[in-house]
Amino acid sequence: MRTGLHTLKAAILPAAKETPPPVVAPRQTFHEISREDMLNLPVRRYEGEIVLVATPHDLARAHKDLLHEKVVGFDTETRPAFKKGESYPPCLVQLASAHAVYLFQLRETVVFPLIAEIMASAHIVKAGVSVADDLRGLKSVFPFVEHNVIDLGKAARHCGMKQTGVRNLAGMLLGFRITKGNKTSNWAAHTLTPAQINYAATDAWARRELYLDFARRGFLAAKP
Repeated sequence: MRTGLHTLKAAILPAAKETPPPVVAPRQTFHEISREDMLNLPVRRYEGEIVLVATPHDLARAHKDLLHEKVVGFDTETRPAFKKGESYPPCLVQLASAHAVYLFQLRETVVFPLIAEIMASAHIVKAGVSVADDLRGLKSVFPFVEHNVIDLGKAARHCGMKQTGVRNLAGMLLGFRITKGNKTSNWAAHTLTPAQINYAATDAWARRELYLDFARRGFLAAKP
């Protein structure tokens, strides 16, 4: 079996021009948003640099960038299960910094130590949604002890919000809509499609943006 980062090709998408500030969700209450209002919001995708970690150079760059961050957006993707009782471990870990989003395919065991180091760091906030599921799945792949992981869904519920999924939170607070198009695609594929790469990067980026928005609004002042 061929293993190691040198067996993959890097997929780096160039950074785009700076995007305008998000619009405010119509009739937004910070508690819930209707389906109609959600559909009226503009669709946003991550438009910065995406690095599919595929070489030792990519890994070194991710190490340098992520370990100097104070806040990282965190998410995982798993091969979908369509049969009762069927389940799979995560295939992909996404970590978003202020400069780029790094995608780690978990078939490459050489990425495990860096991910474990980031998850264990008490100095880096790892912001996610429904993080218990992500952590449980990730620990089935390799061991680590997490510190300073924030579940934005729990924080939202603590603030009285009724809808606490990442897409509803983005609609209510950031004023844009995130599509679900590639959620059930084959994340175990050896080569991810451009659509999968953008979808995965957007999910991690949105989590980081939501954490920063929560902090600005004072939603994190009292821990849930």
